[in-house]
Amino acid sequence: MSRYRGPKLRITRRLGTLPGLTKKKSKKIDRPGQHGKNLGDSKKKTTEYGIRLEEKQKLKFNYGLSEKQLYHYIKEARRRKGITGLILLQLLEMRLDTICFSLGLTPTIAAARQLVNHGHIIVNNRVVDIPSFQCQLGDIIQIKTSYQTKFLAEHSDKIPYNDIPAHVEFFEKKLEGHVKNYCSREDILLDLNDLLVIEYYSRR
Repeated sequence: MSRYRGPKLRITRRLGTLPGLTKKKSKKIDRPGQHGKNLGDSKKKTTEYGIRLEEKQKLKFNYGLSEKQLYHYIKEARRRKGITGLILLQLLEMRLDTICFSLGLTPTIAAARQLVNHGHIIVNNRVVDIPSFQCQLGDIIQIKTSYQTKFLAEHSDKIPYNDIPAHVEFFEKKLEGHVKNYCSREDILLDLNDLLVIEYYSRR
């Protein structure tokens, strides 16, 4: 399955707030679908599989991943020593598009992905146009010099879009960010139980 390109508010009505997907809020409070109005919080799907599935879907839609990409990150997190759930989140947070979002350069991860795809981001003095590029500690992320004027003209009153988490540092005048450390659970904006995601993939 390719990356989701459909209605975003439909997803947030089902899964809750997904800061990486959209900042918009739906006026509707019911879950989407034909029977959404008949499903209150006490009546919605509560099977163990259903709960784990929804947690996995939160991760997938928030970071804009395909099923294949997410499973790849799961396998990599299992391979490394440490707490698998935290390592998984750290791998996702070190993606270049997520770092741009964390630095407040864009309002969502989806917008950050577009910024990277168009070749406007420089990592350690080298243009990188791959959103899934894994940043390392000490990396310096900048807006391409030739694009800075246009970027400031369009976004100067909004930068930074988000509160800057502790694991990165942003220098507004230079439009430059530094990766200082790996993220902690407190830095993650997404309300997620990562243990349920690991349990979802435990049989694969």
